[in-house]
Amino acid sequence: MYKRILVATDGSKLSKSAVIQAIGLAQSCKAELVVLQVVPPYPMSYFEGGIVLDVEEIKRIEAQWADNGQAIVDAVKKTATAKGINTKAVVSKSDVVSNAIIATAKKHACDLIVMASHGRRGIKRLLLGSETNQVLTHTTTAVLVVR
Repeated sequence: MYKRILVATDGSKLSKSAVIQAIGLAQSCKAELVVLQVVPPYPMSYFEGGIVLDVEEIKRIEAQWADNGQAIVDAVKKTATAKGINTKAVVSKSDVVSNAIIATAKKHACDLIVMASHGRRGIKRLLLGSETNQVLTHTTTAVLVVR
């Protein structure tokens, strides 16, 4: 059915549910798994005149984000590999998570994207946005949403 499944995770409890579903589906379909963590490309303030960081502090923060992201995807890879699933761990830098998910799915020729959604409605959805909704709206790849 599916040959290569991408699962997006941020290490949260909710995204762990998506990881469990993706691993189970990959196992039953004998599919490969691509585990993705998207990290910001650089620290930024959303307020004019925000805190200015020196270059060394920026490098330290970026390295910490990349290391934490790698640890998350490596842990998923270890779990999936132990279940006999060929798994690739990917950390992508992007300030637009949905774009990074879609681009990674294309790059790795994934035929399914698995991701979690909080299922927010109304004003919360408007204010907080929805990466899942953006992926659903802009990808041609099948998407499995886990709540």
